[in-house]
Amino acid sequence: MLPLVNDNDDDNAEKTQLLASTTSPGTPRSQIIGTIPGDATPAPLVGLVDGSAAVSTRVKLCYLAVYFAVNLGLTVYNKVVMGKFPFPYLLTGLHTASGCLGCWVLLLHGTFTLTRLAYYDKAVLVAFSFLYTLNIAISNVSLNLVTIPFHQIVRATTPIATILIYRFVYSKTYSTLTYLSLIPTIIGVALATYGDYHFTPLGFLFTLLGAILAALKTVTTNRMQTGRLNLSALEILYRMSPLALIQAITYAYLSGEVDTLRRYALEGKFSGVEILGLLINTLLAFSLNIVSFTANKKTGGLTMSVAANLKQILTIVLGVLFFRLKVGPLNAFGIILTLLGSAWYGKVELDSKDRTPKLPKSPPPPPYIPTLDTKAERHVWKLV
Repeated sequence: MLPLVNDNDDDNAEKTQLLASTTSPGTPRSQIIGTIPGDATPAPLVGLVDGSAAVSTRVKLCYLAVYFAVNLGLTVYNKVVMGKFPFPYLLTGLHTASGCLGCWVLLLHGTFTLTRLAYYDKAVLVAFSFLYTLNIAISNVSLNLVTIPFHQIVRATTPIATILIYRFVYSKTYSTLTYLSLIPTIIGVALATYGDYHFTPLGFLFTLLGAILAALKTVTTNRMQTGRLNLSALEILYRMSPLALIQAITYAYLSGEVDTLRRYALEGKFSGVEILGLLINTLLAFSLNIVSFTANKKTGGLTMSVAANLKQILTIVLGVLFFRLKVGPLNAFGIILTLLGSAWYGKVELDSKDRTPKLPKSPPPPPYIPTLDTKAERHVWKLV
C-alpha cells in the first residue's frame, strides 16, 4: 500500500480534494491512506527505529562535523556572553525567540511547509517543549547542588539511558561490540573531568534525572523526525519554539532574572556592542538547533549521545588552548581514552552498516482494478 497523500507534494492536492468526501470531516491529511493507480509517491521508511540505517556514512560524518563546529563555537561564545549577561534562563529565552523568528521567516519564503496534525500530535509537541525546557532547568538546578566534575560524570552516562529507552520502549538492540565501545567513552569522560566530587542526595537525584531527560529528549527528537509524524527539523522548531519561549520567560521571572535584568538596564550596564554580541549569539543558537535536529535524524539517538560525550572532551581541549585551563596526567589520559573510544564506536557502527543487507527495490504497483462503482472513485480513476 502506498500513501495516498504526501504532505510535501502539491501534485496530490486535487486527488486529496476529491477523496475528502470518503473521509470524516477534519481528518488530518497524514491519516488519509489509500491506493491510487500509478501513484509513484514513495512510502516513508518504516521498521528502522532511528532512521540512521538508510543514511550513508559520508553524510553522517558531514552532519556530525558541522554539529561539532557550531556546538563548540556556541559553547565558547556562551562562556564569553555569560560573563556580561549572567541570565541563563533569559539567554535560553533569546535562543527560543530566535527559533520563532527564524522559522517564521523561512516559512514565509517557502523553505518548509506545515503538516496538518491531529490534536494528539499537537499534544505531543507541547509535551516535547516542556521536556526541552525542563531538561535545561533541571541541569541548572543540579549544578547548584553538585560540583561540576560530578555533574559531568553523571551526564556522561546518557548513552546508557539512551540504550535503555530504545531497548524497553522500542525493542531495539545493539551489537555486543557497540555496548563495549561505550565503556571507554564513559570512563574517559570520568577521568578527563576528574576533580572535586561533592554532591548532596538531592543533587545526585536531580543530576541523574537530568541525564535521563537528556536521553529522552534525544530519542524523542529522533522519533518525531523518523517515526509516524516524520516532521522536518524546521517544522519542529517552528511549532516548539513559541512554547519553549513562554516557559523560559516564566522560569526567568520566577527565578528573579527579570528583576535583575531591569536593574542592570537602569544602571546602564548594557552597551551597543554587548547587544550586538547577544544577537550574534542567538543566530548561532538558531543554527545549532537546525544542525542538531538534522544530525539527530541522520545519525540516530545513540550516536548523538556519544557525540555529546565527545563534545565535553573537545570543550576541555578548547579550554586548554584558549582559556589556559590546566589538566593533569589523569585528565589527559581520560581525554585520549574518550577519543579512542569514540573512534572505536564509529568503527563498530561503520562495520555494522556494511553488514546490513540492502533493502530490495519495491516492485511496480499492480494494475488497479476498481471494486466500488462510486462517483468519487470514477473521478479518481480519471485523474490518474
